[in-house]
Amino acid sequence: MKYGIKELKNEVQLWKEEMSEKFQYDPKVYMPDDSEIVWTFDTKEKLNQWVCTSDSDNKDGFSHCDLTLSKNKKGLFSGFLDCRVPKDGQIKESGYCNIRCLRARKSFKRDSFFDWQMFTHLILRIRGDGRSYMLNLTTTGYFDVMWHDIYNYILFTRGGPYWQVAKIPFSKFFLSSKGRIQDKQDPIPLDKITNIGITCAGKTPGPFQLEIDYIGVHFDGNHTEEFAYEMYNVPSFIVGV
Repeated sequence: MKYGIKELKNEVQLWKEEMSEKFQYDPKVYMPDDSEIVWTFDTKEKLNQWVCTSDSDNKDGFSHCDLTLSKNKKGLFSGFLDCRVPKDGQIKESGYCNIRCLRARKSFKRDSFFDWQMFTHLILRIRGDGRSYMLNLTTTGYFDVMWHDIYNYILFTRGGPYWQVAKIPFSKFFLSSKGRIQDKQDPIPLDKITNIGITCAGKTPGPFQLEIDYIGVHFDGNHTEEFAYEMYNVPSFIVGV
């Protein structure tokens, strides 16, 4: 009962914040070139909103990673990418590290979503090591076969001492499931985003680090592209899920 009452207080406080935001800012109106910062990484409490995973967590490899505060008070996603394959006779490939935000939720444990329909781009202020990373946007899936659907795009980093701002159109993200790019592609349902993640993987073992200042969304009034990839008509007996 003691823990239940404590949890109830936290949920009531969260509900008050939801109601206050609803009455003050609903509906939200965005103008061209407006941006909204969704995540910052300047405190340990904000870092706790993210979960780090690697192949070694599931005994599928030997990589390891962590998300910590850098000396500049920014988020530092770093670790060691190891491509060695465990000798168990089953695993054929190995080597990945990943961070992923906690799922958005409302008070009293209700599921929620990031509604980004008004925005056209994902923006990140980062300082990388020259590696390429994978951005992952997870959406809700009504059927169980859709639970592994993820929209991906490559995040290229320059390396060196300078910060860069990456602005990526949502129309460029492509659909994959369990790591495989799907034949049948669809635009992202931007009103049903549940998680965002960043993955370091590949065939180049060694240390890596990606310093992150913020992640947000941007509205570009001149961007009218809905989906960047051309689709082809395929026979009905070919499954394209």
